[in-house]
Order: sequence, then structure tokens, then C-alpha cells
Amino acid sequence: MNFVNEKLIEFERYLKGKKVAIVGLGVSNIPLIDYMYEKGAKVTAFDSREKIEIPEKIIQKLGKNGFESYFGEDSLNYLQGFDIIFRSPSCLPTKPELKFEEEKGALVTTEVECLMKMCPCKIIGITGSDGKTTTTTIISKIISENGYKCFVGGNIGTPLFTKLNEITPEDIVVLELSSFQLMEMNISPDIAVITNITPNHLNIHSSLEEYIEAKKNIFKYQNENGILILNYDNEVTNKCGVEANGKVIYFSSKNKIEDGWIVDEGIIKECKDNLRKHILNTKDVNLRGMHNYENICAALAATKTLVDTKKAVKTVCEFNGVEHRLELVREINGVKWYNDSVSSSPTRTIAGLNSYEEDIILIAGGYDKNLDYTPIAEPIVKKVKGLILLGDTSTKIFNAVKKELEKQGKEMPIYLCENLKQTVETAKKIATPGQVVLFSPASASFDMFKNFADRGEQFKKIVNEL
Repeated sequence: MNFVNEKLIEFERYLKGKKVAIVGLGVSNIPLIDYMYEKGAKVTAFDSREKIEIPEKIIQKLGKNGFESYFGEDSLNYLQGFDIIFRSPSCLPTKPELKFEEEKGALVTTEVECLMKMCPCKIIGITGSDGKTTTTTIISKIISENGYKCFVGGNIGTPLFTKLNEITPEDIVVLELSSFQLMEMNISPDIAVITNITPNHLNIHSSLEEYIEAKKNIFKYQNENGILILNYDNEVTNKCGVEANGKVIYFSSKNKIEDGWIVDEGIIKECKDNLRKHILNTKDVNLRGMHNYENICAALAATKTLVDTKKAVKTVCEFNGVEHRLELVREINGVKWYNDSVSSSPTRTIAGLNSYEEDIILIAGGYDKNLDYTPIAEPIVKKVKGLILLGDTSTKIFNAVKKELEKQGKEMPIYLCENLKQTVETAKKIATPGQVVLFSPASASFDMFKNFADRGEQFKKIVNEL
């Protein structure tokens, strides 16, 4: 007998004739354009970009469906009288225009929140300041390669709300969830993972507290059957355990916890009932770095109740990593070039630096998210033999490193460049055989690039043309 999603059917009946606003024409909301048309909703689209900045095919689709649309910084001035508002993750629910409509009775939601409320199967959700994409990808591979039909969405993959009619109770949904998606969400996944929480996106969130509280929504609405997997070594996530409603499982690379998953002298172990079971030797893994071994711990913990651990380990050992995350681009004259463009914060770059035993030539810098770069100085002085900087944060990084060098009485060549091509050319001149050139910006990409993926692709292109 075919499964029928009664919640979805009821929602689709409700949509007919309703006034629906789609705020933000980004990846998550674009599939809603045709979906809402098919369900008979009266749709108006909003985007803070000017019309000329929107892809032509989207403009044509809006016109074909007969939808009204408003563009530009003042577009939300026309957000009035709607029954449902689908906001994109980049449009925070704290915006006054959204709050005003919500107070008048509008439902303010997101594609991923609606998905979670109507999803008929178990959901695994992953968030964190660093490591969530790698952890999400490992989990999804463990699930999909071991007997389940797996749907991957949220911050990566395909927007899944419009695929709800394909999902059955036997399937598994795996979601990477950003703080922007989690803000004011009042539902949590069955299994929740928080890789870590460190200051991030403070140029968008009103405070660090707002950012942390958003992250906590991934577990706040679990019941007693929920599972929460937390980083024991991270001060913020460690404290989250006392707020959990369900079972808490910790993972650690720095502490020998009695119950949970640990990385101990190169071995990943499961600890339970005063026993430490050897699960995996990190030498058998293609990923590099302690942060990735922590991600593996989180993934094994998240899939423990669904997949035999031996089968999960086999999948982990065959996994080659995610693009733009310590990705080996090529080796030139004994120098290995790595693309770590995803590292948009100091903590991520520090994790990258700690992944190598070789001497490093570091290329860093980019858009300033109002982060503190003091913590990155000591790891750079310890691991880096040549520092190449570009972008808005180059001055912050330069000053932090210079101060640390003076403190330690050391010297290091530091180069300031105007563009990415110049940084690569500089690195080629100064790198010697046996060293690693690591492109790990510790900054966002928006000063020069569309996003971190565009930044990484451009880096790889330049390196491959050397």
C-alpha cells in the first residue's frame, strides 16, 4: 500500500487561494515558485536585490505564473496582508516588516521548517560553527550506503519541501541547518548534532547570544526519545546537555569521557559502561586533521541506532572528503597545494593548520565579519613559514601576527597582495619542496567572490594553470 502524507495533503488544501509571500529568491525558495502556482496560491515575490541582479529565468518564471514581485532594499515596504510568508535564511525573522505581519496573524516560516513539520520519517539535523557540512555528508553517505533511501537538504543539497510527496516513513532525511534557518524554529529533528559553537556571523546576528540561541533550537523541541550529540570539548556545546529533553551523547578529542565517542592516540573509540571499544584507526581514514576525526565521531554517534557500526566504518574509510575542505588540488615540484576555501572564520583555519605536520605557506584574508583574529596569531606563528594576505581582514591578521611575533621574538615573511592570482604567484615563489601551500582564508568571501565555492574554484583554476 502506497504511503499518503495526510499532513501535506491538508497543507496543500489550505494553500489554495491564500496570499503567500516568498521573501528572498535564493536556492531554498526558488522551487516554491512553481509549487505555489500549482497549488493555487496567490503569490508575491520579494527580494532585496535589484531586478537586474536576479537571474532572467527566475524573472521569466514569475511573469509566466502571473506573480507580483518587488525588488530592491525597500521591497519589504509592500509586505502587507499575507497569510503565509516564506522567508529565505538570509532574511532574518527579526526584521520589523516580518514581525509586523506576524503580529497581524501571518505565518512566518521557511522551506526547511515546513519540511520538518510535515516529514513522515526520521530526521537527522546537524549544525555548528565549523564542520557541519563534512559531518552532514558523512552521515548521509553512511545512511544511503547502508539500506536507506536518504534525502539530503537544508543548507546543502536540494530544497526538500517540494519533494515531500516522495518521502516515506522508511526513509531518512539528513539536514544541515544554519543559525539563520534555525532562528525562531519551533521544531527539532529526531537526532540532533552540534559540532561546536564559536563566534560567527556577528555581522548579521545582533549578538553572540542570539547566534547561540538560534543554534539551540536544533534540540530544544525534542521529546524524551530525542538524541542530542554534542562536542564535549567546546565550552558552549558542553553546557547544552543540561537543557536537553532526550538522550545526550558526547564526543571528544581532548578528554577521556566515560560515555560517548573519543579520539585517543589515533584511535576512535566508543566508551560505554566503563569499556572502551576500538572502532577505527585514524590512519585508515582519508580525511586529515583532528577536527575531521571529531566529525567522524559525531557521524558514527548519529547513525549508531540506524546502521551497524562496522558497516558505517567501512563507509567512513572510503570517504574522500568534501570539496573546498582541505582539498588537495595538485602537487608541483614537491609542494602540495590545498584548497580550504570553506574556512571563513579563524577557528576553521586553526583547525586546518593543525591538520598538517609539514611546514605551511598560508594564504588568508577576505571579507570582515567583525571577528576577533587574535586567537589565530599563535597557531600561525607556530605552524606557518610564510604568510600571504589579501582582502579586508588582511590588516587585522597582519597586526595580530606581528604582535605575536614580537612577543615570541620571532620573524616571518608576510606579503600583502591585491588579488588571488598575486597570492598564488607569491606562494609559488617562496614555497620549497616538502612544504604545503594552504589556502584557508579565515574570512568570508563576499569582498571579491560570490561565495566560498566560487572563491575555491578560482583558486583551483589559478593553481592548475601554474
